[in-house]
Amino acid sequence: MPKKLTDEIVKAAIDGFTAQKAQLNQRIAELRLLLNGGSHQAAAASEATPARSRKMSAAGRRRIAAAQRAILAKLRGETKPVPATAKASKPKRRISPEGLKRIIAATKKRWRLQRAAAKAKSAKGA
Repeated sequence: MPKKLTDEIVKAAIDGFTAQKAQLNQRIAELRLLLNGGSHQAAAASEATPARSRKMSAAGRRRIAAAQRAILAKLRGETKPVPATAKASKPKRRISPEGLKRIIAATKKRWRLQRAAAKAKSAKGA
């Protein structure tokens, strides 16, 4: 029969593990001090520095802000979320028929030259 974990047991376990973690961090700092031969304050300062955070683009921040506004509007019961200041989107660029013909002609020329070079190489080797 499995034992049930109550909230008190879980909180006590968390407190115990936190205390063990603090003791381990202190021992690690002492060992680093012995290894480096540096001052105790330098070892403590190196432990306190957080890892570098990831930089986020402005577009990513805008998307997150818009999502948060939509969630809050939904929670408030608003039918339409407040739109962010949206930039007017540019129309999609399309290639002109003349440009497409030039690309096709250049591709055919490139393949024609490549096949001719391969044929000359095989004729030379045979």
